[in-house]
Amino acid sequence: MSLRKTVFLFTCIAATILSACDGDFRSRAQGSINEVIVVMDSAHFDSKTAEAIRATYGKYQFHMLNPEENYNLSFTDIRSNSQLDRLKGMRNVIFAGVLDDTTDVSRAIRGFLDAGVEERVRSGESFAFPIKDQWYKDQYALILSSTSDSALAEKIVNSERSLMSDILERELSRWTYDVYEKKEQTQYSDSMWVNHGFKVRVQHDYIARIDTSDFISFRRNLEINDRWFWVWWKDDVTDINFLDSDWINATRDSLNQLYIKGSTENKFVTTEYNDRIQMRMNSFQKGRYLAYETQGWWTMENAAMGGPFVNFTYYDPATSRLFMIEYSQFAPSVRKKLPFIRQFRAMGRTFESDSTWNQRSS
Repeated sequence: MSLRKTVFLFTCIAATILSACDGDFRSRAQGSINEVIVVMDSAHFDSKTAEAIRATYGKYQFHMLNPEENYNLSFTDIRSNSQLDRLKGMRNVIFAGVLDDTTDVSRAIRGFLDAGVEERVRSGESFAFPIKDQWYKDQYALILSSTSDSALAEKIVNSERSLMSDILERELSRWTYDVYEKKEQTQYSDSMWVNHGFKVRVQHDYIARIDTSDFISFRRNLEINDRWFWVWWKDDVTDINFLDSDWINATRDSLNQLYIKGSTENKFVTTEYNDRIQMRMNSFQKGRYLAYETQGWWTMENAAMGGPFVNFTYYDPATSRLFMIEYSQFAPSVRKKLPFIRQFRAMGRTFESDSTWNQRSS
């Protein structure tokens, strides 16, 4: 059974449990968004499975000046039933172990799985079982199990992309909620929709800055954590064969040089291109939009400044319009940049384009 089908199976189980109630009155899971508790027998903290988990969930990301781990991992054993109950209340928790081992963790895993699922584990058909929001609200729990330590480690390594995609999807959803929970400036997104035929959601304390016929920008100017974003768009784009990483980065650099400047005219934002910082680009489909996401590091020409950026390039075939959205941060005293990068990745995914814009603007 595939990971996606298994996710659906356990989601259905959880939904059935919750639908029997008038409402979900459970407590919210505890822990930070970027922390993952890994529950394993302490004798296996240096096992192949543990190393595979570190190489996947704790993998370093190199698109920043100082590489950071995907998630902060904390390994722990089960020492009592009360501790198990506490572990089941964590926001991100992974239970990992050999199915038929005699450890407390393996016994707990068998208790989580029914007989049919256990058989799929023994046959090698399945090994990963995400359980979302079943014990507590806003929770991502994952059971990893196989017939041996080496078999489980191999499955984890071979499934890195799908495992990371699953937990990242939950994390971006959480950031979307957290970023806009306090207050959202809908007057800005409404104005974009009416005047320009697109919108992105705007957090509560961003201030509008530049507004031209094809470029707008917003800034959250805090002393120790300066952040900004801009949007550029182009109409009547019927052929996108030119759209690749070289074009995206050349266009980004030209727009940053024109609009995102330092204290003098010869100081402007550009991209840090070197072997140490590994720029990342991926493409995905967001509804009808073709999307490219670029993550990297900006630097200030003729000044000692820099920070992370996340760029989104969207093409809407319904309107033949091309959009570029870029989020950036300057916060030299803030040690961890990845949480803010993930915030930007969530914010950029709130983009929408008006499919009726060509009729409205004609």
